[in-house]
Amino acid sequence: MQERLQKIIARAGIASRRHAEKLILSGQVRVNGRVVTELGTKADPATDRIEAAGRVVREEERKVWLLLNKPPGVVSTLADPEGRRTLRHCLRGFRARVYPVGRLDYAASGLVFLTNDGDLADEMLREWDRLPQTYFFKVKGRLSDELLKEVATRGGISLKPVRLPDASRSARSNRGKRGTNFWYEATLHDSRRDALRKLLFAEEHPVEKMKRVALGPFTVEGLPEGLYRELSEREVEALRRILKKEDNAEARSAQRDAEKR
Repeated sequence: MQERLQKIIARAGIASRRHAEKLILSGQVRVNGRVVTELGTKADPATDRIEAAGRVVREEERKVWLLLNKPPGVVSTLADPEGRRTLRHCLRGFRARVYPVGRLDYAASGLVFLTNDGDLADEMLREWDRLPQTYFFKVKGRLSDELLKEVATRGGISLKPVRLPDASRSARSNRGKRGTNFWYEATLHDSRRDALRKLLFAEEHPVEKMKRVALGPFTVEGLPEGLYRELSEREVEALRRILKKEDNAEARSAQRDAEKR
């Protein structure tokens, strides 16, 4: 059966549908040896030889979703022209080709999704703000009650002090030569996160470290930095339901089951 090329490429896990369209437009897709540059072009994966970015498109590749706890100092891509460490360094030994969904700053640590499921990845990017993200922020100095209220009023963000489970000393602060730095927790989305950092910087409380400890219903609990785990079929289905505005109780239950394994 003939289908649009970008759909075939995404289903094979080579790229998201959006990126597959870019591959077509840039002349990196061939059908039976002929370069195709029109987005409306269709092909039959059962009978046509399709190549994208130098790879032969093969049907029915097993779809996988990984949850990775990214260390700081790692770029949230699979390649970096500056030679910095990338997510690929954390995936040594994993054979399936996957790519990251969403972004996390180079200096930040925490949860990142990787997958070869182009269709669901596209849906997630469209509905990214439907996935709440919980961060721990280490800021310079202690935030006053007045500033916390201002952040809540101006930014619509609730910040609260947090005790780090892996802290070996004072749970709310780290004392060093530069004074006292405190950790705070907030659940927010990408745009609000950047706005919060700008607001705190303007108030002379710059964010010095950032950890994404929860992404949707999934948490870093039981997942050390630099390691990953594969989501179960139940977890992926629960994730799909969240993106469709359905209840996420099943996803939380699936995560708890995974943590017991």
